[in-house]
Amino acid sequence: MSKLSPKKGRLLVAEPSILNDDSFNRAIILLTEHTKTNSVGFILNKPLAYSLNDLLPEIDCTFNIYQGGPVEQDNLYFVHRIPDLLKDSVEVANGIFWGGNFEQLKKLLNDGALQESDVRFFLGYSGWDKEQLDQELQINSWFVTENNFENIFSNNEENLWKNKLLEKGGNYKLWANAPNDFNLN
Repeated sequence: MSKLSPKKGRLLVAEPSILNDDSFNRAIILLTEHTKTNSVGFILNKPLAYSLNDLLPEIDCTFNIYQGGPVEQDNLYFVHRIPDLLKDSVEVANGIFWGGNFEQLKKLLNDGALQESDVRFFLGYSGWDKEQLDQELQINSWFVTENNFENIFSNNEENLWKNKLLEKGGNYKLWANAPNDFNLN
């Protein structure tokens, strides 16, 4: 089976070899941009203990916030499935969009017009310079897979990493069931 290369809309799956990395341990990252000069993505399976209303009290909405990555963690980002409602959205792939008019989004949220399965919020992002992601792929920090989730916003994030390893098969099946803390084993 040939290896997939990074591409906007694909997923980066953390290899078991980086289990000691606090930011990316068991991470699944949606690549929202991949060019010759950089790559940007958001971690899909690391919910934080905050809701949107905790960070922005003027928004009457309790949608979860996720750790997007270690870069610019004081900034809020979002991906969504509602480009017809948000001007200036950038298509990632397969009906998933990144960003857009935040004032429109605030109004939609305050009006209760959106469901949590329409949008996901992230503090920070994951980013790589020109050759950095290629180097990390070469040393087996990640593998690339297609985003075959019907709706990435409603999946059970707890099992995303495990399920991607099970899909890959082989030795990955062993790692899929490894405990989060090996000291508990």
